[in-house]
Amino acid sequence: MSTPGGGPGGPGGPGQPDRARAAADRLPVTFRPVLTRVVLLTVGALLLVTLCTVAVLMPEEGASPWTLGDRISVAVVGVLALAVLALLARPKAVADAGGLTVVNLVVRRRLEWPEVLAVRLRPGDAWVHLDLADGTALAVMAIQPGLARRRAVEEARLLRDLVRELGEAPGHDGPDSRGGPGGPDLRPRR
Repeated sequence: MSTPGGGPGGPGGPGQPDRARAAADRLPVTFRPVLTRVVLLTVGALLLVTLCTVAVLMPEEGASPWTLGDRISVAVVGVLALAVLALLARPKAVADAGGLTVVNLVVRRRLEWPEVLAVRLRPGDAWVHLDLADGTALAVMAIQPGLARRRAVEEARLLRDLVRELGEAPGHDGPDSRGGPGGPDLRPRR
């Protein structure tokens, strides 16, 4: 019988290495918050169109006429709003055979697989966090459960399986490895 944590027998069962190998066979994999991205870019485009329409349609004459500067200012606000929302839609993570590239809002970081020790997505977290070999943590904003929790959990598990298969000590199980979407975290087995 298969359980949500892996193959037969649960998260540490015999089917787990096969799942990790299957994850490595799918490389390269790009993680992106698709629904969030669509919403942000759609709202940004609608804001830009609306503000540009307002700028064009406002009266040139009357009690409070709009000058060319006023119109340009309103259009620039629309462009800035779209730029900010496009920046918020930027996060992605790309896993390939050599490692993981994490692109957050303004930071891009390339990690080799052995640098990643654990993948965490705890209940209430805004996005996945990676525990790194240097003792720090790195947010992976590309995997966020806000609008698509089930997908985020699946992607976090896939990333965990990739870390398990391609990391420094694949196949070595540790005491904190039993987490899942209902458990404390999604740490890879070390």
